[in-house]
Amino acid sequence: MNNAKQRTSVFVAGKEYTIVSSDSPEYMQRVAAYADRKLRESALTTRLPRAQSDALACLNMADELMKAQDENQRLLRQLREAQEELTRLKAE
Repeated sequence: MNNAKQRTSVFVAGKEYTIVSSDSPEYMQRVAAYADRKLRESALTTRLPRAQSDALACLNMADELMKAQDENQRLLRQLREAQEELTRLKAE
């Protein structure tokens, strides 16, 4: 990751936004494309007004993030336990 901040233009929900980030433009395009896809999916699968559909998409993305973070923590615990077991077995 580069520490220099740069501007990247992205399109989300049909609007152009300029994002200033130290992440690469390619990464920011991926992030924007993901957000755009989730907003479009929400709009297509619900009959809610736009603001409510967008809020639902945000909640769904937050849910995905939290589940991924929980899984990451579970895997880190599992890795730590395996490392401890390996250390114990080596000591025997």
